[in-house]
Amino acid sequence: MSLSIRPASECRYDIASLGEIMLRMDPGEGRIRTTRQFRVWEGGGEYNVARGLRRAFGQRAVAVTALADNEVGRLVEDCMLTGGVDTSFISWAPYDGIGREVRNGLNFTERGFGVRGAVGVSDRGNTAISQIKPGQVDWDHLFGELGVRWLHTGGIFAALSESTAEVVIEAVTAAKKHGTVVSYDLNYRPSLWKTIGGQAKAQEVNKAIAPLIDVMIGNEEDFTASLGFEVQGTGDNLDNLEIDSFKAMITEAGRTYENFQVIGTTLRTVHTASDNDWGAIAWSRDEGFAEATHREHLEILDRVGGGDSFASGLIYGLLEGEPIQTAVEYGAAHGALAMTTPGDTTMVTKAEVLKLAGGGSARVDR
Repeated sequence: MSLSIRPASECRYDIASLGEIMLRMDPGEGRIRTTRQFRVWEGGGEYNVARGLRRAFGQRAVAVTALADNEVGRLVEDCMLTGGVDTSFISWAPYDGIGREVRNGLNFTERGFGVRGAVGVSDRGNTAISQIKPGQVDWDHLFGELGVRWLHTGGIFAALSESTAEVVIEAVTAAKKHGTVVSYDLNYRPSLWKTIGGQAKAQEVNKAIAPLIDVMIGNEEDFTASLGFEVQGTGDNLDNLEIDSFKAMITEAGRTYENFQVIGTTLRTVHTASDNDWGAIAWSRDEGFAEATHREHLEILDRVGGGDSFASGLIYGLLEGEPIQTAVEYGAAHGALAMTTPGDTTMVTKAEVLKLAGGGSARVDR
């Protein structure tokens, strides 16, 4: 494997995430518009990966983020502590009592079922993390003095403001200086980009970041919208997916960005909200392509966070020095299992991931 990963003995953390952490408001089996109660979880595209590595795979995790210092922010912190993620690198912003200047993000998400798709309504304007600026985090202390084996960030955080994209570049540059491997999930969200330049702005930002990334993650829409690569025969569903065409796109991405050492992507066909085909492909510069076990008609309880759990399983395999085939199997299995439970974050054990990745069934374990 062409990745050079720092020894665990030299680092306080195995994984650091950089991104927004919101409070998810979940109406359970109900709907946002009619519910009278919510369950709460913490979640964020970048954070979910670090938390998954901590909870499912026992890795030492820290989250770099910012929160408004009020009761909601402290609830998010409490959720993070429950997840075992180090909160030392939360930047606490003074709260003005109204939220006019700074606030915490809320994410109202219903799971969907059958013909009714999942629905997400984010309320994240003026959040503390969207206002983070270069120079605010001591990256040399984190990556140099303390030591981090792997940094994960992504396109959701980069889209929050002009300054967050600058912070991504600052953080990634510092990580590379200290020998930390960097992964990035393109995670294209049209709603985040539409008022700041749309897809053209997304490509401008992500093309500036891509030359600094070791492991690039994303689905077919992400690579098209964020980096401008095209895949023939794809769309919202992958019924007509030509695997060879998709591999050709990944090969082109690896040729364009010679710094990419690994590319990972999920493959999903949506039959209904609760019935998806699910799989994954990964490419390594040293080993070439590997396809995970393709699971047709996977039953879904809550699809949110499935891609993040794929990323954490893939990263775990790479941290352990496993072949790319094993790493992508870990990722696909973890994503499949994570979508059987509510919330953005994993409730899965490493033993369950290894069992499924190895071909295990859903028979009762006694």
